[in-house]
Amino acid sequence: MSEILIRNADCILTMDAGRRELSGADILIRDGVVADIGQGLATSGAVHEARGCVVTPGLVNTHHHLYQSLTRAVPGGQDALLFGWLKTLYPIWARFGPEEMFVSAQIGLAELALSGCTLSSDHLYLYPNGARLDDTIAAATELGLRFHPTRGAMSIGESAGGLPPDTLVEREAAILDDMIRVVDNFHDAGEGSKCRVGLAPCSPFSVSRELMRDAALLARDKGVMLHTHLAENDEDIAYSLAQFGCRPGQYAEDLGWTGPDVWHAHCVKLDGAEIDLFARTRTGVAHCPCSNCRLGSGIAPVRAMRDAGVPVGLGVDGSASNDSGNLMNEARQTMLLQRVARGADAMSAREALEIATRGGADVLGRPDCGRLELGKRADIAIWDVSGIDSAGSWDPAALLLAGPTRVKHLFVEGRQIVRDGQITTIDLPRMIERQNRLARALMG
Repeated sequence: MSEILIRNADCILTMDAGRRELSGADILIRDGVVADIGQGLATSGAVHEARGCVVTPGLVNTHHHLYQSLTRAVPGGQDALLFGWLKTLYPIWARFGPEEMFVSAQIGLAELALSGCTLSSDHLYLYPNGARLDDTIAAATELGLRFHPTRGAMSIGESAGGLPPDTLVEREAAILDDMIRVVDNFHDAGEGSKCRVGLAPCSPFSVSRELMRDAALLARDKGVMLHTHLAENDEDIAYSLAQFGCRPGQYAEDLGWTGPDVWHAHCVKLDGAEIDLFARTRTGVAHCPCSNCRLGSGIAPVRAMRDAGVPVGLGVDGSASNDSGNLMNEARQTMLLQRVARGADAMSAREALEIATRGGADVLGRPDCGRLELGKRADIAIWDVSGIDSAGSWDPAALLLAGPTRVKHLFVEGRQIVRDGQITTIDLPRMIERQNRLARALMG
C-alpha cells in the first residue's frame, strides 16, 4: 500500500457533487485513488506541501489531433478558413510516419500535462507510411497521462468529391478491421483505466454515410465511444445541406450518432433544435474555443448548451489550428467568449473550470475522474498562487481570472508526472530537439 499526502493547500476546489471548496486542507492518496480529504490528515508515506497553492482535479481534454504539433504556424494556413487550411496541411501530413506520430504525440501530451491536464482524448484520422494508433498510445504510456485515443478515418478522397487527397484515404473494410484490432488490443473498460479506445470517422465530409453507420454499430457491439467533427462552421453546414439534404444534427441522429456514448467536436453552429436533441439524448460536445477563434468559425453556444443540459467538455483541438495546447487557456477563453456573446454574467471562472474538469470527464464517460472525491482517481493538479500571476488577487481560487496557466505539480493515478513545473517521466528537452529536427525535415 502506497500513500501520498498533499498538505495545507490554501484551497481545494473539489468539483464534487456539492462543488465544495476547502481552505487549509489536505488530500490523502492511497494506491492511486483519493482516500481522504480534510484537515489534519496524516500519513507514513510521502508528503507534498501545498501551502500557497490551489488544488484542483486534473483537467480533461476532450478533443485533440496530437500529430499536428509538428505543423504549428505553417505559412499558407495561418490565415485560412477551415477547408482552405486543411488543403494546405494535407500534403504535409501525408509525409508523416510512425516516428512523427510518436514524437508529436509525446510533445503534445507533455504540453497538456504542463497546463494541468491528466486525461486527454486524441482524434487520429490519417495513417500514412505505416503509422498506426499504436504509436500515439506508446507515447502516452511512456509519459504517464491517462489516454482516450480514437481510431479515426477518412475514406472519401478528392477524386470522389471529398476534401482530403486520395493518398490519405483508406478502404472502408480495412478501416473497420483496424478499428476492431485496436479496440481488442488496447481498450480497457475498467474503472481507473489508463487507456480507452474510441471510434472516430473524421467528419461527414471525409467518410461515407455507410462508414458512419457501420462505425456506430461496431462501437455499440464493442462497448466503446464514438467521436467526430460536427457543425464546425458555415462551410460545414452548407456541405451538409447540399450533400445530405439536412442539418448536421439530423444527419447524426439518422446514423445512430447521438447518445451518452457519443461526443462531437466543435458544434459551433448547432441550432436550437439540435441543442435540444443533444440534451435529450445526452450527446456530448467538445468545445474548442481557441481553435474556433483561430479559424474564424464563430462562438459556440455553450451557455445555451449548458442551460439545456448538454454535456460539454473542453478541447485544445490540433496544434496546427490552435498553435497551443494549454487547457487552462481554453478554459479562460471559454469564459471570455460566452461573456462576449451573452454579457459579463454569462459564465463564471468557476463554471469554466468545472467544464474543464468534471465536465470533460463526464463527456468521456469517466465519472471516476474530473473530481476530487473519496474513491475517485487521484488525478490532481496543484497551482502555485504565490507568484506574480496571482499577486494582488482577492480570490486565488478564481484561477481563470488571476492565476497561473502552468501547473506546479501534477499527479496521475497518484504518480507524479510534473514536479516544480518540470516533466518527470521523459527527457523533455531531448524530445523537443527531436521534434524540431522532424519539423525541419518536413519543411524541406
